[in-house]
Amino acid sequence: MTPELSIVVPVFNEPDSIGPTLRRIVSEVRTPHEILVVYDFDADTTVPVVRDLQRELPAVRLHRNDLGRGVLNAMRAGITASDAPLVLITMADGSDEMHRVDEMVRLGQAGAAIVAGSRYMKGGRQLGGPMLKRLLSRAAGLSLHWLAGVSIHDATNNFKLYRRDFLDSVTIESSGGFELALELTAKATNSGRRLAEVPTTWRDRSAGESNFNLRAWLPKYLRWYFHAFAGRFARVPPTR
Repeated sequence: MTPELSIVVPVFNEPDSIGPTLRRIVSEVRTPHEILVVYDFDADTTVPVVRDLQRELPAVRLHRNDLGRGVLNAMRAGITASDAPLVLITMADGSDEMHRVDEMVRLGQAGAAIVAGSRYMKGGRQLGGPMLKRLLSRAAGLSLHWLAGVSIHDATNNFKLYRRDFLDSVTIESSGGFELALELTAKATNSGRRLAEVPTTWRDRSAGESNFNLRAWLPKYLRWYFHAFAGRFARVPPTR
């Protein structure tokens, strides 16, 4: 049977965190789902850990990213390989709140093209992480909400759920890093698709090292940040 939800988890040498993260997903997400752990190369230290876990967690499957190394291509490869009408992106470090997923699914099933886990709406929080990254992310999300007319408060968080029909309607143009969430948020907003959000608390990873590279990826974020502003007065009214 085709699951209702595909959960895409990009990984890069995450042997310590992947087990707890996958167990949390399985224990806290009630929606029938599959979990795609997407890796770049066979020597990734995450792979043997996941293979051992598959006997315990049959919803988990490994998928090798054949689009080119990097987290962006891993997310794209996972989206392409997934089967469900709803697709959720979450990270392997356990920073996202899985108990919010069923609520996100309900909003997606009700018609929202994107449902964001929002750190910056009422009830959301962000704990830990580099101060500069936190400030820039909050400033981007709130300025897009209040000044560019983006209906959600947290455009940059990659903890998002997408409807398949929306993903099939857009061409992904991002070229690196974690900019995908911002690109898709800007495109959904400018095309009049409905967005929704749930409050979430993001916690900095407790194991391993982050692969986030602010200096390299900031120009890519700015492209989609200004894309959202450029569409402010020309965009289609949101559908209900």
